[in-house]
Amino acid sequence: MSEAATPLVTASPGLLASLDPLLREWLPRQRWFAGKGRPVTGFSPVAATELLPADARLGLYHLIVRAHQPLVPAPGAPPHPGDCYQLLIGVREVLPPRLAPALIGHVAQGPLAGHTVYDALYDARPAEVLLEALRTRDRVGPLRFERDRSQEIRSGLVPRLMTAEQSNSSVVYGDTFILKLLRRILPGVNPDLELPLALAREGCPRVPAPTAWMAAHLDGQPWVLGVLQPYVQGATDGWELALRELAKGEDFAAEARALGRATAEVHTALARALPPVTLGHSALEQLVGGMLARLEEAVHAVPALRPYAPGLRSAFTALGGLAAEGRTWTAQRVHGDLHLGQCLRSPDGEWSLIDFEGEPARPLAERRMPQPPVRDIAGMLRSFDYAAHSADAPVPGWAETCRAAYCTGYAEVAGRDPRTDPVLLRAYETDKAVYEVVYEARHRPGWLPVPLSAVRRLAVADPTRSP
Repeated sequence: MSEAATPLVTASPGLLASLDPLLREWLPRQRWFAGKGRPVTGFSPVAATELLPADARLGLYHLIVRAHQPLVPAPGAPPHPGDCYQLLIGVREVLPPRLAPALIGHVAQGPLAGHTVYDALYDARPAEVLLEALRTRDRVGPLRFERDRSQEIRSGLVPRLMTAEQSNSSVVYGDTFILKLLRRILPGVNPDLELPLALAREGCPRVPAPTAWMAAHLDGQPWVLGVLQPYVQGATDGWELALRELAKGEDFAAEARALGRATAEVHTALARALPPVTLGHSALEQLVGGMLARLEEAVHAVPALRPYAPGLRSAFTALGGLAAEGRTWTAQRVHGDLHLGQCLRSPDGEWSLIDFEGEPARPLAERRMPQPPVRDIAGMLRSFDYAAHSADAPVPGWAETCRAAYCTGYAEVAGRDPRTDPVLLRAYETDKAVYEVVYEARHRPGWLPVPLSAVRRLAVADPTRSP
């Protein structure tokens, strides 16, 4: 939606104004809010849709709002318009005790004066409304509910909100489906739907095929809002599994190797579905330039990086040197934010990859660009390091063993070992570690020593030696 576009409101025009003071307090406290550390100065509506009338016992509104926050743009950059968020607002006269964690506040004025509003995903009835809309392929205002007609969606599945920390929100329906609702949203084709649909067409079993999806159509552009996929009952995510094995002092190499094979299968299927490209000198110059720019921004934002900046910079200039000599690399669509928490191990031992949204902080167009597959590999290698540092009792050599096993498994399927291209691998792992430093400094300062330990290693690494 362009900045000059007229907001689409199919609910009371005064709705957002009445919610404004409550949302200013509530929104920054949410795990998925991206603008932490800066006050919210106001909201502007992108779309507001009534799903259940507020004059009933339970009201339900779907909102897409732009949150305005003070931000000084970089020199020459246009002003930041503010991030857009998807909200599902429940309305009740009195909030029952079971919904106390969902409370947003009590409305003092406007069309909902005297009512209590809350995050509706905590409530079974609103969650049922969403599933029924997906099942029937409903249309409500700008909202479009679509589904794969070859997959059945039964009615009456009992919903429950997943309360684990996430950058989005997920609702499980009867251990049959899981609906991931994106919170910070953007107009355009979202890889979290695009790539699983492409992999489904290729018959790739490593990624659950989308059953249904939810979007808003505004000013001729789609805004992907949520994706419904089969729920892998009894599955454990890779992060939980790794920490569990670490706590027992158990070896994780066999699982890491199997996960490497699964990653390579997904990369191979993506290369079939969406043809790769060759990164020549110009493209590589831009890639290296982006890495260097992110490093400079990170050093400015996190002073603890300054002593390591020259060594980290060498990881990127070494890659630029190979590009200047005429070296090229193949790029393709990749996961974009791969780590242990984005992988599920089913009870029968099979690994699946989920959450293809990419790094939410990066622009959508950048997340959809072809990248060397080693970008995903570097993310997973960093994740093994995170797991090792998270253990109560460190297991010497655990991360190194997992990293080696993962690369071995990947090579068994892909036919190429990422360790045989150490300059490219070091550059991507360094770029990831720099991103982690900034993220932890802003959101979880207690975790900052984890990426800083990698920074110290990468700053003195020999770029010509396999890690």
